Amino acid sequence: MSYFGTDGIRGKFGELPITPDFILKLGYVTGQVLIENNDNPARRPSVVIGKDTRLSGYVIEGALQAGFNAAGVDVHMLGPLPTPAIAHLTRSFNADAGVVISASHNPYYDNGIKLFSGDGKKLTDEMQNAINDKLKIIMSIGGNVSDNNNDLVMPILDPAQLGKNNRINDAKGRYIEFCKGSFPYQYDLSHLTVVVDCANGAGYSVAPRVMRELGANVIAINNTPDGLNINADCGSTHPEGLQKAVVEHEADVGIALDGDGDRIVMVDEAGNLVDGDGILYVLATQGQSKAKGVVGTLMSNMGLELALKADGIAFTRAKVGDRYVMHELEANGWILGGEPSGHILCLDKSRTGDAIIAGLQVLAVMQARGRALSDLVEGFEVLPQKLVNVRLSQMQDPFEHEELVTAFEKAQATLEGRGRLLIRQSGTEPMIRVMVESDDEIECDVLANDLADHIKAVLG
Repeated sequence: MSYFGTDGIRGKFGELPITPDFILKLGYVTGQVLIENNDNPARRPSVVIGKDTRLSGYVIEGALQAGFNAAGVDVHMLGPLPTPAIAHLTRSFNADAGVVISASHNPYYDNGIKLFSGDGKKLTDEMQNAINDKLKIIMSIGGNVSDNNNDLVMPILDPAQLGKNNRINDAKGRYIEFCKGSFPYQYDLSHLTVVVDCANGAGYSVAPRVMRELGANVIAINNTPDGLNINADCGSTHPEGLQKAVVEHEADVGIALDGDGDRIVMVDEAGNLVDGDGILYVLATQGQSKAKGVVGTLMSNMGLELALKADGIAFTRAKVGDRYVMHELEANGWILGGEPSGHILCLDKSRTGDAIIAGLQVLAVMQARGRALSDLVEGFEVLPQKLVNVRLSQMQDPFEHEELVTAFEKAQATLEGRGRLLIRQSGTEPMIRVMVESDDEIECDVLANDLADHIKAVLG
């Protein structure tokens, strides 16, 4: 059993694994792994902890802090900041790990934990497995008190060995300067009006400031988080409000983040949506130098693959999840990759997916080319694609049911040579994602919904 999904640990707050008791143990065993891997005994391991704007983040933050301290690890508290900011500051503070408290694009009642290694990249499989193994042990033992300190699930240290806490007051400023430093110095944004949808999430403060400090006329929307309105009909998963605002304000471009600020979608001056595939196309074909290759995922539109091929740019697909995109980029020695959902990795600028930095690179292309975003995506024709999410009562594998496998094979044969079928289990929740891609939009819709209904009928 693994407590980790494709992007950390995630779930509904108050239900395992997102309970204060579990999170306390997670902090403790993660601290143990850091101590075991510490190659400098004279230096106590340290972690940085950041979060998004969910109310439950306060509870989780306290539990994590206590767990790390109990293990003998120092904690630097960063407050609400985007996930990529935590990755950057993990390196900046020479910490041994970075922790993000966020459920990304999920509703406010969910929360989760993402972990970064000391180099600002997603945690290695080896370290994640080591943490998971300790979690399984500590959860199987329980939390019973013993007269013998050595028998406790979390042995009590000599108080002199406990970790310390401190709050970093200039964390936002450090990250803002890092983002601004990714933008070409010879340009500024003084000629642009930019609408920024902050999703009432972790980027609500820093994203508008970055754009303003680079000269843009910024119109910020959904930038008043109350702990409950994160991702609520706003941000990258609900860009309709941004599309309307761009047109109403006659803006040049719109940028939407998700709740933890690592995903981006954009809107052109006419209110048309440009998703992660469109952003990859612009950066790969019209950036300062043409990309050698691009890594997409199984969800990337076939139109992106065809457009890049026409431009002489190699393209390969990774499994869904930015950690797998990163693996493929490193294996190929490339720097650009991402997902349609808006995880964009520009490894020459940042070590993880960063919505603000990716957006700045597109704005830099607009400046360098002297062209609107709508002009930059003209060579990218999106094939019709339909995605249907089938929510289940519990995690189930559809490929264990012969009746469903037969239906999938029949659908794939129908699409052969002109489209794709992808059936994927969510790594974080009991959901099956059905994606159909075809040169026929009506066929996409009908086939995807028919397969979704079939899955519901079989799995419930």
